[in-house]
Amino acid sequence: MATLRIPAVVPSPAEDCEKLKKSFQGLGTDEKALIRILGRRNSNQRRKIKDTYQQLYNKSLIDCIFAELSGDFQKAVMLWAYDPAERDARLANEAIKSKKKTVTKLQVIVEIACANSPHHLVAVRQAYCSLFESSLEEDIVKHAPLPFQKILVSLVSSYRYDKEVVDCNVANIEATKLHEAIKAKKLDSDEFLWILSTRNLYQLRQTFQCYNDNYGKSIDKDIMACKDGTRESIMKVVIWCIDSPEKHFAEVIKSAIVGLGTDENSLTRAIVTRAEIDMMKVRGEYFNCYRTSLDNAVIGDTSGDYKDFLMTLLGANI
Repeated sequence: MATLRIPAVVPSPAEDCEKLKKSFQGLGTDEKALIRILGRRNSNQRRKIKDTYQQLYNKSLIDCIFAELSGDFQKAVMLWAYDPAERDARLANEAIKSKKKTVTKLQVIVEIACANSPHHLVAVRQAYCSLFESSLEEDIVKHAPLPFQKILVSLVSSYRYDKEVVDCNVANIEATKLHEAIKAKKLDSDEFLWILSTRNLYQLRQTFQCYNDNYGKSIDKDIMACKDGTRESIMKVVIWCIDSPEKHFAEVIKSAIVGLGTDENSLTRAIVTRAEIDMMKVRGEYFNCYRTSLDNAVIGDTSGDYKDFLMTLLGANI
């Protein structure tokens, strides 16, 4: 359930391009016009706008956004303007190449692999190769910390069946196998990762339910009790992205805005990547977990055009 609001009557790409061109002209940028246009178009419409802009003015819309905007607002609009596969490929590369390769940084790769469709993951991998002249898997092995390499490579290399097919007997058997691996603190064993990286999401959700029913505790709690080093934190993200992506992204947003400073990169990523998918569910989960409005939290922790853009993606009338 998306929060993105598209007008009942959408102007042609040429009309949108003309208004965007005008918003860039003069001494200052008309940020409000830019937000009204790009913030209310879906990925297909934005792609047509970018193609038309290039044809009409022989300029890249992305380059114009980069030249005219700045700061967190610039980064949010640019991420939104990219095709989703290219956007996620760039986010993955940024995470892999970052100096501090923490779970907070690397969880974007888990999100791409586990909280999206198998087709999207394939598109991201293709985009990654085109953009960076290397495969996503190669760069994970080259740059990611050793404890995470095997887990991340197994997740991004998979291609899950994407239909709702569930075998309850298999779910029970594999719940036992997962439990045994967790008890032995083998969170990166071949069998453990094979189950989590190849089974379809519906099958895995049934397996997690069987785990809870059979052992009286959710699998993510048992994983976190493992305390085998660093793997349990990334594996918790895997479980949440498979079982309840909205729960994961609600936590990402909460973590981004608590404390003295805001983690704008995480906040931007969560809203930009989920606005067309399930942000309505994320909003509901946020309220259920933290007893406060996600919208109010974003308003209270952001300002200016950056705030207005994020709120537009959240469905506000700006």
